[in-house]
Amino acid sequence: MGVVNFYHLTRSTLDEAVTMLCDRALAQGWRVMVRGPDRAALERLDARLWLGPEDGFLPHGLEGGPQDADQPVLLGQGPAVNGAQAVLLLGALPVDPAEAAALERVWLLFEDADQAQVAAARGQWTAVTAAGLPAQYWADASGRWEKKAETGAA
Repeated sequence: MGVVNFYHLTRSTLDEAVTMLCDRALAQGWRVMVRGPDRAALERLDARLWLGPEDGFLPHGLEGGPQDADQPVLLGQGPAVNGAQAVLLLGALPVDPAEAAALERVWLLFEDADQAQVAAARGQWTAVTAAGLPAQYWADASGRWEKKAETGAA
């Protein structure tokens, strides 16, 4: 059963957090599905990831191409057709408990500046823990990521 990690972005940018978490997942040998609330936001993220440093390039693709199943990191709105062991949810998208239970990890990222995302993440925490899934809450308010809460067996 996978752990659902809630990442509260207070200092880090979305790009930084996505890159950090995807790099960690790839180091574990996992594939990742990055699921976003709208296509335009995913296209912006895709463009920014292509502009990263060559030595820190994150191999990825935007959903809808002929190589979707082969992408180590796939950005999209649909199912994880790339055989992902981890799903990264942007904008406090809902966690599917059945999907989360079958994965190694789910990350739910939400930005502090968007109170709708904060409220949605709180609701998701309640739903995830009620479903019996292990959950962790991480925040970067101190300038580094710190685990602030944990529930369930990891």
